[in-house]
Amino acid sequence: MKRLSGARTRRKSKRLKLSPVPSIRLKLIFAILSLGLMGLLGRTFWLQVFQSRVLEAHAREFQTEKKRPLGTRRSILDRRGRLVALDEERYRLWAHPRYFQFPGDVSGIRRTPEEVAKKLSQLLSTSTDEILLDLGDRSSGVKLAENLNQEIAHEIRKLRISGIDLEAYPQRIYPQGALFANVVGFLDIDRRPQAGLELSLDKHLLREEKASILRRGADGTPLPDDIQPGVLNMDHLNLHLTLDTRLQEVATKELAAQVKRWDATKGVVIVMDITNGELLALASTPSYNPNSYWNYSPILFKEWSVQDLFEPGSTFKPINLALALEEGVIDPQGKVNDNGIVNVGGWSLSNWDRKPNGILDFAEVLQVSSNVGMVKIMQKLNPTDYWEWLRKLGLDDKPQTDLPGAVPGQLKAKEIFVKQPIEPAVAAFGQGFSITPLKLAQLHALIANGGKLVTPHITRGLIGDDQEYSPPLEEGRQVLSPEVTNTVLGWMETVVEKGSGQSAQVPGYRIGGKTGTAQKSKNGKSYSSKICSFVASLPIEKPRYVVLVVVDEPQKPYAYGSTVAVPVAKKVIESLLVIEKIPPSAKNNTFLSMKD
Repeated sequence: MKRLSGARTRRKSKRLKLSPVPSIRLKLIFAILSLGLMGLLGRTFWLQVFQSRVLEAHAREFQTEKKRPLGTRRSILDRRGRLVALDEERYRLWAHPRYFQFPGDVSGIRRTPEEVAKKLSQLLSTSTDEILLDLGDRSSGVKLAENLNQEIAHEIRKLRISGIDLEAYPQRIYPQGALFANVVGFLDIDRRPQAGLELSLDKHLLREEKASILRRGADGTPLPDDIQPGVLNMDHLNLHLTLDTRLQEVATKELAAQVKRWDATKGVVIVMDITNGELLALASTPSYNPNSYWNYSPILFKEWSVQDLFEPGSTFKPINLALALEEGVIDPQGKVNDNGIVNVGGWSLSNWDRKPNGILDFAEVLQVSSNVGMVKIMQKLNPTDYWEWLRKLGLDDKPQTDLPGAVPGQLKAKEIFVKQPIEPAVAAFGQGFSITPLKLAQLHALIANGGKLVTPHITRGLIGDDQEYSPPLEEGRQVLSPEVTNTVLGWMETVVEKGSGQSAQVPGYRIGGKTGTAQKSKNGKSYSSKICSFVASLPIEKPRYVVLVVVDEPQKPYAYGSTVAVPVAKKVIESLLVIEKIPPSAKNNTFLSMKD
């Protein structure tokens, strides 16, 4: 018991006695806490009041993702919706070796270029050594490849290699190759338009794109607020052409074969809807592939049918006959004596075969393509009136067309034309002045449509799912009377029935036409080569289309419009009849104006 009581006494003696905390210590602690709180409040006040805009800007920058537009262009389609030009998304592959890691690697581990090159070589169809050579000893910003398609880019993404980036960019593609190169043109490697519609309609072909600015939450989810209006709206407008791919293919194939067969320099085929000026085909050769334009001479980048001038020759004779009829200097039932030669101002002018044709009616003048007959007919027209008519037809005006690079024709000054009799004389059979093939097609459309000068064009406008922007077209200007043009059109039908255009006949169809074999001047002084042409209008009972074929400088003997140009025109006409589903002509249908 004594031991137990002694132990309790010792435990009691170890207890500490509590004593009050000195007030100075409490005041010191309170002062420290108060100063800290005041510092926090001051810092908060400073950030909220004076630094709020700066901090908000930093936060916005961190939360906001801004994607700049790629600068894509609208697609170009033919009249039936087939793609002629489009933008495809392609990719550049960039490597940053200092960040190379594979999925699952521990932080801090860096893969060697050899390991990465082995994985990439299988997808890039490139050897590992070539990739390593490109990488060299650089640590970042190495371009390994470009022009990668979406499939390859997707496979590269699946590798999930850190330090490998894919940069998207648009690549202009021309699915039809050389077929439409003469009118569509191309973009260079920096996407700058260099020729054709790509150049002339550059602003219209750029899609309306806005930089997308989206705010994201902490988990990366896009936030619905602050999305700019129009960012998510897509531009679905595409440029639609009047050209038909199927007809263009036929025209290009037949023309190229004929140019090669006759060792000619170049050629063109134009198919025009005479009611509104739409071109269904504008094929020229030689051409180039816009997908690899760098392999071709720049001289091929222009469309010569609207930029080069030529003397139309006999294909202009129907136009001249229409002018003589319009002025009333000849009668539809009249005749002319072709004695084989005519002297004008000291110059002797003859027929192409230097033979006389005797007494001819005006249909026969076209059938035998009488130069002498045409000179005598046009001599009845006052030279001043003749020149004024050529001006009225717009021979020396720049044509109103959407075809890029179109140029005006060349017509002698009025004083020269009027005072020198040889000028209207040679103009009577289509020489002494120059026009483009496009202008010649427009003038024959005027003969076929009742005397209206329509605007030739190849674009219908920008068309989308629920939008359409079509350029306003000028209504055809009435130049000649329908009675006159119908009469001339009837005379042209006889050229195909029993004249130089017989090879253009298609069973069951009534077709009018005129051949031309013009001498081609060199430096305006000498005639050393030919240019062969043929123009057709169809169907005669209800004209709708004009087909023009021009072949420049055929080198082989017996090169005439009938032998060089007509075979191409016939193939194109046959395809046109099928594509446009034109029914055969009525057997008993007569051309009333022939009896005027």
